[in-house]
Amino acid sequence: MTATDDAAPICSAKGCRAPATSVLVWNNPKIHTPDREKTWLACDDHRESLSQHLAMRSFLRRVDPLPGHDPAAPLPSGPLGA
Repeated sequence: MTATDDAAPICSAKGCRAPATSVLVWNNPKIHTPDREKTWLACDDHRESLSQHLAMRSFLRRVDPLPGHDPAAPLPSGPLGA
């Protein structure tokens, strides 16, 4: 998980610094045991593209909401950590 601090997880997409809203749970069956779950974080803008990237490889298991994220709450508008 990537974060600017412990309270602000950010999207795993390359170069993205937006707050994460979803957890993409995946597993590469060629190198991971079936019970191993890896995660990427995604903002709303990158959830679909990151999910498609994993799904094309048959790695995506599920997409979960980020724990503690309220989808109805507005996202911060200023720089992260401000």
